[in-house]
Amino acid sequence: MAIIATAVFGGSDIVALIRNPDGYDGPAMVPATLLLIFLLALAAFTVGRAKSVSAAGGHLENLHSRPAYHGLYAMLWVAIAGFGTFVVMDALGLSYVTSLMGEELAAQLKAGGREMLQIEQNLVLQDARRIAEGRVASAVDPLREYLAATFAEIDGTRVVAVCAASLGMAVLAFFMTFAKIGVAFRARNSSERILRTILLMAAGIAILTTVGILLSLIGETLNFTIGVLDWRIDKFLFGTTWSPLSGVHSGDMDPDKVGAVPLFVGTFMITIIAMLVAVPVGLFAAIYLSDFASKSVRAWAKPMLEILAGIPTVVYGFFAAITVAPAIRDAGAWMGVDVAAQSALAAGVVMGVMIIPFISSLSDDVINAVPQSLRDGSYGLGATKAETIRQVVLPAALPGIVSAVLLGISRAVGETMIVVMAAGQGANLTINPLEEVTTVTVQIVMLILGDTDAATAAGPAYTLGFTLFVITLALNLVALRIVRKYREAYD
Repeated sequence: MAIIATAVFGGSDIVALIRNPDGYDGPAMVPATLLLIFLLALAAFTVGRAKSVSAAGGHLENLHSRPAYHGLYAMLWVAIAGFGTFVVMDALGLSYVTSLMGEELAAQLKAGGREMLQIEQNLVLQDARRIAEGRVASAVDPLREYLAATFAEIDGTRVVAVCAASLGMAVLAFFMTFAKIGVAFRARNSSERILRTILLMAAGIAILTTVGILLSLIGETLNFTIGVLDWRIDKFLFGTTWSPLSGVHSGDMDPDKVGAVPLFVGTFMITIIAMLVAVPVGLFAAIYLSDFASKSVRAWAKPMLEILAGIPTVVYGFFAAITVAPAIRDAGAWMGVDVAAQSALAAGVVMGVMIIPFISSLSDDVINAVPQSLRDGSYGLGATKAETIRQVVLPAALPGIVSAVLLGISRAVGETMIVVMAAGQGANLTINPLEEVTTVTVQIVMLILGDTDAATAAGPAYTLGFTLFVITLALNLVALRIVRKYREAYD
């Protein structure tokens, strides 16, 4: 393997690179290695296919599987061996290097008679890595420079080992699969088995990721509930004062100041305003585009409407803060109504405009999916187009429309930038849409990215996230029951 790495990258250059921290560029080897594995996989496909043809003597009917399956089998194993080895060894190697650097830092601190908090040690290690990689560090001192040189040497060796092992495993898989290819080899069955395993792993990763997120939310929520609230979860769910970090610097977190009611009220109020804007406009637009608009109008109107989905949320936030919020405030002043500079109404209206393309596009698709025979039958009974849409098409498309609305609600609940810029950050308990409010997502960001230790702020932040997860899950279950009820009526 070392011979392969030396032949690919140049042995003397590697040694000089590892020994010279100023020239550290270990990660530059990675793209070349991945490219070589990819090319080797393509070569395996070509060679495997050619060998199967050669083994059959040109009579393809003698092969159990078509030549393409032989090539696919070889290509899959080379790619799995090369890329899989790279991913596993890179993760394990980086963890090992990080552990070694932590031990080296602890040894240097002990030798110098210094003490340093864990968070400070992490910062020093991050700076050392940045220095080794030629990036800007928060500070530069002899300790960081020494650690940077050590990191360059150790990590350079790690990169060479990972690249060499990955290439070696890919080459080994190439020759092993080449030896198995023959007339009687069941390449199709083996290839499909490999692909089925890959698909199963992909599905498993998605499920495990969801489970991992849920477990992390539950763990931090339990820690917060036990350690801060002393099992008094009602203080969090029904409390009306939200200021969780007010007493952190002087002592423990005050359990009487973690009431999340203002946050949930603000979240639901902005979401309701957004849906009042998005659902009628989006649904009516979908009905017009699917049943009333001509082909020429639909050809340009639908893409123009969907352009809204590609606008960054920060642009919507600026639009809400600079244009919509002042316009609402001026309109309120003209009518003699006091309107805050940042209000739930401004954020909700702009958020509704942002959600329109999600609802209109999905609703248009489900309305078009309704069989034309249902429309024709309604027309045959003497119904007008409007009556057909209201009494036949919309009920038949209701499950898809409900799904579109649910997607819009999820998008509104999870939005942050528009609320920060247009609705404010104050946790005010009010149902007046003309006043400043905040949402759960905004407070999570403020807790995690504030000047307080992330470990201290993790409790209320994760508890907010878990509570919002439960509420969203309950809404989805209710919506599924509604969808199932009406779907049975139209089967």
